[in-house]
Amino acid sequence: MGNRVSHGGGGVARLKGRKAVLGTDFADPKGPSVNSGTTLQHHDLSDVGCRRANNQDSWCVHPPVSSQQYRQRGWLLMVADGMGAHAAGELASGIAVREVPTQYQRMAGRSPPVALRESMKRVNAEIFSRGEAEPEYHGMGTTCTALAILPRGAVVAHIGDSRCYRIRKNTIDQLTFDHSLVWELEHAHQLSREDAATAPRNIITRSMGPHAEVKVDIEGPHPIEEDDVFVLCSDGLTGQVSDEEIGLVAGQLSAREAAELLVGLTLCRGAPDNVTVVVARAGPGEVSSVAPNEPPWQMSETPAEPAPSTGVPWKPLAIALCSLFASLVLFGLSDPWAKEPELKQRLLQIAGAACGFAAVVALLMAFLGRASQGPRSIRILKPDGRLGKGPYRTYDCTPSAVLVEGIAASLEGALDRVVPERQPSIKRSLECGRRDAADGQLKQALGALADGFANYRAALEQGRRDAERERLGEAPPHLPPRADQPDGPAT
Repeated sequence: MGNRVSHGGGGVARLKGRKAVLGTDFADPKGPSVNSGTTLQHHDLSDVGCRRANNQDSWCVHPPVSSQQYRQRGWLLMVADGMGAHAAGELASGIAVREVPTQYQRMAGRSPPVALRESMKRVNAEIFSRGEAEPEYHGMGTTCTALAILPRGAVVAHIGDSRCYRIRKNTIDQLTFDHSLVWELEHAHQLSREDAATAPRNIITRSMGPHAEVKVDIEGPHPIEEDDVFVLCSDGLTGQVSDEEIGLVAGQLSAREAAELLVGLTLCRGAPDNVTVVVARAGPGEVSSVAPNEPPWQMSETPAEPAPSTGVPWKPLAIALCSLFASLVLFGLSDPWAKEPELKQRLLQIAGAACGFAAVVALLMAFLGRASQGPRSIRILKPDGRLGKGPYRTYDCTPSAVLVEGIAASLEGALDRVVPERQPSIKRSLECGRRDAADGQLKQALGALADGFANYRAALEQGRRDAERERLGEAPPHLPPRADQPDGPAT
């Protein structure tokens, strides 16, 4: 299909997408143009981390298969971080990255923001129903952060504390609001920014799945410029790597190098949680270009329909006529010119006034009822309109020797965790990176360090495989069989 859909637990097939033309009508002999959607460079990477037994993160990248699909639905990138005992979190995040894109594509008649919001709400209901039906999955949930890259700009749909960033030149903007207790308290001015930095960050206030209904944050569309970089990640990354470091790495390196360095850096710093990163760099084909006369996006949840007509409101009109007639009769029976009207006349006048008031109320009800039968109001978003309040935080990520050295020091401090035969290649990358940094070549330094972190991650992967073979009583492929191991397959 040309997509890459990956799942940390291995339950979803891994499909490597083509980086070439994805549809026949994408081809342009003159090269990519604005709004073509063909120049996005992306890379995704995930790791179980250093303390978890399984990976509950899921992620996907869905490219458009034609220029028409790009105009209607764009690119869709997602990260989901599952929560729940045993395999529950893995199942919840897997459902999210599989079903949200499917629902999103099916809602062709709705604008992208509405389609994303409604897709997440439907999938939330599906995960909730699955959890209610099967006791072992009760209460399972997942964060869900989706980024749609469209001709009008970047639209983000978000639940939980996974994040979406945009890096532009030397600035990194966090486009999503963390649905965590710390952020909520800080937003309510009950916690200072300094105290929030040291407070527990693993208590989230909103997720997909635990409840039948969920509120979805929609942000954007944010205009896209060439070389804008978007990073989607689970909190396994943001818990160990600072926003400035994320901006520095993603802004200076290619998508592949940035993903390798960020995941490797997280592992070097202990990686107590699963870590997943999706990095996407916009090219000239993704630059926003919105014409002033472009039709607005309809923001109603369902296509607007005229209210059904009920004809003339006969009932309130009949009541009004009867009340008016009764009022005239009662006033006619009384003598309004008498100097001292009798009790009977007073009662007739009071009753006539009451009937007149009732006639006025009935006529008003008939008028309001008729007026309410007009077409329903339609909420729209103009081409220059914005949803949400993001960016929520902004940091300077200008390259500096201090930031680069902090990254290099983390790699050096983790060298003793890999086997000796893997250390020389990592040390060479570390030495090259520091030498380039000393010469002021900070971008080249980060590139060299990215190779070192990739080797470090590969060494950890090899160590995990060897440990698993040891647990099963098998010899690693680079070692001779143990003398006490019998011939034949292990049982």
